[in-house]
Amino acid sequence: MFNIGDTVVYPMHGAGVIESIEEKEILGNRRKYYVMNMPVGDIKVMIPMDNVERIGLRDVIGKGALREVFEILESMEESTNPNWNRRYRANMDKIKSGNIFKVAEVVRSLLLREKKKGLSSGERKMLESAKQILMSELLMVKGVDKNKIISYLERIFNHESGSEGSVEDEEK
Repeated sequence: MFNIGDTVVYPMHGAGVIESIEEKEILGNRRKYYVMNMPVGDIKVMIPMDNVERIGLRDVIGKGALREVFEILESMEESTNPNWNRRYRANMDKIKSGNIFKVAEVVRSLLLREKKKGLSSGERKMLESAKQILMSELLMVKGVDKNKIISYLERIFNHESGSEGSVEDEEK
C-alpha cells in the first residue's frame, strides 16, 4: 500500500516519512511493520502493515487542499456547545478521525474559545496536540515553502486576524 519514502499521516500522531519496512516477531507473532519517522517530535513509530486500514494511515494532503485548510483556520466559527464534556468528546473524535480538515476545525475552535473565555487544562493540552498534528502534516506538503507555512501558522496561532494572504497565495 505504501512504500519507503512516502509521506503519510498517522492519526493522533501526525505526519511523517516511511523509512523502512521491517519484519518483527512480537509476542510470538511475526508481522511486517512500516517504520515511520515523525519529524515533529523527532520520534519513530512502527505501524503493523495489516492494521493500516483500521488505524487510518493515509497520504499527506496535496498542495491543492491547502486553501481549504486555511479557510477553516481563518473562519470565525466556534463550537457552540457550552457543555465542556460534550465539546471535548466531539473535538477528540475529530482529532482521532485523522482528517486534516476536522483537526483544523478543532484548532480554530479552541483558539477562538481561548481568546474569548480561556481554556481548561484539558482543552489546552488538546489544542497543543491538535496544533502539532496540523503543523506536522502541513510541513510535509510537497512544493510548499516550510518557512512560509511556519510563519503563517504562527500568525494564526497567535490570534492575528487578517493575515496578508495565505501561503498558497505567496507560493504563486
